[in-house]
Amino acid sequence: MYLPALATILIFVFVAVGIAVLTLIVKALRKYLKSKEVRAEKELTQRTLGEVLFSHRTRCKMTQEFVAETIGVSRQAVSKWENETSDPSTANLIALAKLYRVKADELVKEVSEN
Repeated sequence: MYLPALATILIFVFVAVGIAVLTLIVKALRKYLKSKEVRAEKELTQRTLGEVLFSHRTRCKMTQEFVAETIGVSRQAVSKWENETSDPSTANLIALAKLYRVKADELVKEVSEN
């Protein structure tokens, strides 16, 4: 007599827990899907200085050699900045900002805070 009642209670508990878990999964998925714009914005802000410099150079349709000649450094220096092997000096960063027609502080603001 007690066995069928216990089985019914266990089935009810498992179904209730399953529904609760499924509800939580659906809520989490809906929240994730609604956060697409936030994730895209966060992805933009999670860039390194090399990525920022590369994106501005390619946006301006400039070669590394052209950038190097214009600001008075070697092409390898520009490559190292973009590959994050080294960082440009403050003077070179200001020169790059002028060349890319952006403010120097905007270049720095685009870099993620690590």
